[in-house]
Amino acid sequence: MVTVATDDKPTLICLMGPTASGKTDLAIALAQALDCELVSVDSALVYRGMDIGSAKPGYPHHLVDIRDPTEAYSAAEFVADATRLCDDIVSRGKTPLLVGGTMLYFKAFLEGIARMPGADPAIREAIEREAAAQGWPHLHAQLQAVDPESAARIHPNHSQRLARALEVYRASGIPLSEWHRRGSGEGAGPLPADRFRVVQLAICPEERAVLHERIALRLQIMMADGFLEEVRALYDRGDLHRDLPAIRAVGYRQLWQHLAGEVAVDEAVDNAVAATRQLAKRQLTWLRKWADLQWIFVDRAGKVSKKDLTGENESLLGKNPVKLALNYLAASPL
Repeated sequence: MVTVATDDKPTLICLMGPTASGKTDLAIALAQALDCELVSVDSALVYRGMDIGSAKPGYPHHLVDIRDPTEAYSAAEFVADATRLCDDIVSRGKTPLLVGGTMLYFKAFLEGIARMPGADPAIREAIEREAAAQGWPHLHAQLQAVDPESAARIHPNHSQRLARALEVYRASGIPLSEWHRRGSGEGAGPLPADRFRVVQLAICPEERAVLHERIALRLQIMMADGFLEEVRALYDRGDLHRDLPAIRAVGYRQLWQHLAGEVAVDEAVDNAVAATRQLAKRQLTWLRKWADLQWIFVDRAGKVSKKDLTGENESLLGKNPVKLALNYLAASPL
């Protein structure tokens, strides 16, 4: 018997997992069973015109198609948007369900984000001028001198992150790494756990080989559905370049290199598969360290596997994963 919660806070569901793990299908099933509204936690789905390569869902999600690919979208913006949306959804008598694989967004939302300086166009312009004249490795050396911790995490060619770290230091005199250590900080506002009963779920194939097969098959289907033509339309716009966050998205970056004449299309596809596998590996690294996660492992057929299946949930072996998710949520006053 599942214990019924006595907490009178509204429930907020967070559904995580590596790419191609089945998050979207599970989220849609839960939304239909529990009258949830879905909020996308995905840094690629925010962009218009990037549908096939981002596996944009057909079911309604908030925070999809809210930016042009020329625009950036930060973790801080996500936190503000998701916070507002969760309140709106609850006010309509529904349950917010956040689903996606951008772990930085989840972390910032659940744990708070440092109240570091906002964007400063003048400082950023100065940094861009220095980079054009002296190269990003020179700017990376500057960051190394003032914030070695951030420099160790940021590749010299990752221009956006590098520029932001320098911008924060030049605006405040405080290294970005120190801002992160300060966390949400005094006056940053309540965290979700203060206002909601937060239930965190993660779905993943039990065997990594199955996840890799899904990744390869999904990209094959994307190519058949016109992924290359989608990237070509972005490439031909003329106002986009490979250093933009949108174009750095996995799959888009590799096909962009093909359109630039740097690699053959087959090599670009192989590179995209490899990059997606690396993305999944990073996502799983985040998740293995995540506190308070309730795991849903699935087999090759997408059914509940025996891994970590205990107690009364053992009866769900081989069942649809939505049944296990509903068991985890049964204590919530949905």
